[in-house]
Amino acid sequence: MVADATMIRGRHEFRDTATATIAAGEIQQMNNGLAGVRTGLDSIASGAGVGFVTEGVFAVPKTASVYVTDGQPVYWDHSANSATYAPASDRDFFLGSAVGDAAAAATTMNVNLNVKPEYNISLQRDEFLTVIVKTVVGSTTVEVPHLRQFGGTTAMIFGATAEAQKLDLLSQQGFALASNWIVEGCFNVIDDGDASAIDFNIGVANATHATDADAITESVFLHLDGNALDLFTESDDGTTEVAAEDTTVNIALGTPVHFVIDGRNPAGVLIYINGVARGTGPYVLSAATGPLKLLAHLEKTSDDTTADYRINYLRVRTAERD
Repeated sequence: MVADATMIRGRHEFRDTATATIAAGEIQQMNNGLAGVRTGLDSIASGAGVGFVTEGVFAVPKTASVYVTDGQPVYWDHSANSATYAPASDRDFFLGSAVGDAAAAATTMNVNLNVKPEYNISLQRDEFLTVIVKTVVGSTTVEVPHLRQFGGTTAMIFGATAEAQKLDLLSQQGFALASNWIVEGCFNVIDDGDASAIDFNIGVANATHATDADAITESVFLHLDGNALDLFTESDDGTTEVAAEDTTVNIALGTPVHFVIDGRNPAGVLIYINGVARGTGPYVLSAATGPLKLLAHLEKTSDDTTADYRINYLRVRTAERD
């Protein structure tokens, strides 16, 4: 009987010929897109055979001052030769998922090579609910508020009709407060309007609201107020409200903002923006009952300002163990 497969080499090892000197432990991207780690203890000279493995847990250099949560996707900064939270428009590539938390001060971190995180809920993948609110009777032109897809990105767009408008993306599925949850998100503001009528919130909440996200009883949000570029953070659990706090981060139109909301401790929820801890908080959900859901919420009062807020991704991981 002919075997189904014959092992050529184990550990998913790739063999090639070095075109330049390659150090032991060097990270390179393979021709199938996977990250590879050079095997062996000695450097390899140009022209010699070289092997790379594409699985296993490895200690790697980490970008300075960046905090990465356990299980978070990690990318290899090709130019800096270090792991970081998001790729740049360069030769960066996916490296794996973090094994354990990596503090900002740490110079190395552990990565499970080429292993992608598993998300319980993702607005890019799973069903979400949306209710479009407008107030002008008969406003049926293209200018009415609407959602639009750009690849996997959902754009929340307000038209120029002078009316109160609301758009939201609320995950159909929720998750328990005590589920050791970590939310990852990324948004990009293309058009922030021309007046203070706009209000944008993104994060987690137990519900949505037809006109005012501040009225939601349980939430942790990143918040933009009007067309100001100052990014705020806030929380409310129905008992303790942490008022909107300036993170000192100012967004730039057309530049994505990456963030993590770490809810593993509901009494001290942590928020990281572009890999850096922000806000003194502590953001509190201790009295919340949930279930919590992913939410992006855009509203405006009666004004003719337009807006274009894009949700690149919003997703949550939960765990039996923290």
